Amino acid sequence: MRNWTGKRYWLVGAGDGLGAALAHRLSQAGAHVIVSARSEHKLKDLVDALPNEASYQTMDVSDDQSVKDAADTIGLVDGVVFLAGVYWPFGAQEWNYDQATAMADINFTGLLRVMGVVVPGMVHRDAGHIMITGSLSGFRGLPGSIGYTASKAGTMSLAECMYADLRGTGIQVQVSNPGFIKTQLTEKNDFKMPFIMTPEAAAEEMFKQMNTKRFKVSFPRVFSWVFRGSQFLPDWLYYRIFS
Repeated sequence: MRNWTGKRYWLVGAGDGLGAALAHRLSQAGAHVIVSARSEHKLKDLVDALPNEASYQTMDVSDDQSVKDAADTIGLVDGVVFLAGVYWPFGAQEWNYDQATAMADINFTGLLRVMGVVVPGMVHRDAGHIMITGSLSGFRGLPGSIGYTASKAGTMSLAECMYADLRGTGIQVQVSNPGFIKTQLTEKNDFKMPFIMTPEAAAEEMFKQMNTKRFKVSFPRVFSWVFRGSQFLPDWLYYRIFS
């Protein structure tokens, strides 16, 4: 079990949903949680509700200067958890330029921006903990998921690159790949979502992983087998099944 007492953890994308639930879990464990998102009133309400010392810093991960300013204000942290994400379901036939670009710029490029202001300092100190939120959807291309699936595939690949570079150092890199979580994002879906989880249940899975040395965890476990196993299917069979 990791010692959380007094450790400063920056949760990016923690205004509500999974991020807010994980903020509660880390705060209960004794961490000083710093939460960031665009909505100040959500962040303030969250900080007021947390059981331990906490603070917030508004930030837009799609804006370079906003990320740099937030990092300068927050200062050194022991760990960072990237949870920011947006989602709109549509396929190539109904391509939405603005929404597709936003998903790429927030879900993936936003991660690059945050890592760019955090990782160099961790490397210099040879200490730090990084948790990145991927998705079961990122294992292979899916129909009706332009933007989101691609951004999560990039996110998961970046986590793998960072792990390859930093394993054996004082910096721990982890990636957590959840399935469907009941949030305002999944409310946009008009299809059945198997094994859908509450934000609190998903946060507990991430918290358990963060207390281990495991690099990658995908959950719910049984549901994850479908996506991980799909990587080994030939194209003709995979697209016949998943289309």
